[in-house]
Amino acid sequence: MTQTAIHIDNLTKQYDNGRGCRNVQITVGQGEAFGFLGPNGAGKSTLVKMLVGLITPTSGTASLFGDAIGTVAAKRHIGYLPELYRYQEWLTGSEVVRLHARLCGLDKQTTERRIPELLDRVGIGNRGKDRVKQYSKGMQQRLGLACALVADPPILFLDEPSSALDPVGRLDVRTLLRELKQEGKTIFLNSHLLEEVENICDRIALLNNGEILRHGTVQQVLHAQTRWLFKIGGYTPEILPWLIETSGVQLHRAESLPDGERNGGSMGDEIWLEAVIDNEQQVGLITTLIVNQGMTLYYVYPVRERLEEWFMEAVSGLSHRGEQE
Repeated sequence: MTQTAIHIDNLTKQYDNGRGCRNVQITVGQGEAFGFLGPNGAGKSTLVKMLVGLITPTSGTASLFGDAIGTVAAKRHIGYLPELYRYQEWLTGSEVVRLHARLCGLDKQTTERRIPELLDRVGIGNRGKDRVKQYSKGMQQRLGLACALVADPPILFLDEPSSALDPVGRLDVRTLLRELKQEGKTIFLNSHLLEEVENICDRIALLNNGEILRHGTVQQVLHAQTRWLFKIGGYTPEILPWLIETSGVQLHRAESLPDGERNGGSMGDEIWLEAVIDNEQQVGLITTLIVNQGMTLYYVYPVRERLEEWFMEAVSGLSHRGEQE
């Protein structure tokens, strides 16, 4: 049975201006990657700051491997990369990691062994000899990851860990997070890069205006919204009502098509139809009906919904506090 790494029970932080988060309930198992999503100002960073012990909850409780948040015992489980990171610009990258190692109580031998290993792992390498003032924002973010990992913590809280990185850097971080997950690390990830969350996380939760709207596994969230496309030749308008009635599936003209494709619809034209289908047997029935009516079936394939589409649908029409409110 998987051990519980993070347990959050009705955790609340209420500010006078209405910001914060309310009655958050989340459980994250050891070795799980958990994605925490939400618009700017939703309260995501507030929750993380409570979990790492930087601010005190208004009410509710939370624990890390059974140790109450805010205690020294709980903090020993944590590696933390904040969204707003600042490092002493007069120090070298190696010296910054060494400082964090000392703050974590690592002995000198372990520290000196881990520094070059970590700098290589996060993509800094020999530039660890350079001073931080010579680093780009992306390099400083890589340095922050090294600091978060220096004590080999079982839980990583990462607040926008790729926000300053270019596409190559984001791929590097994504690969690193997958490796850490395989090593058994528990990852609590705040990110606006939804592709990153989709590729790394096992489960997700969506926060808006301080309250969780939805949660579930990534597979459950995306599998429930599989869109199928059918490219048909020899289409005539009267065929569509017949297909819908016979198959029991609500087909309609596709609006979002692959690049370079256009939708027809007049007699004899090629047309793209689409339907949300969660049963591949229904797909087989539709293709058989199309062929039996003498039409040509050029393509049929699923278009998996991306997490970005799920996110936008979930928050559509809702008010958001926003970062400027």
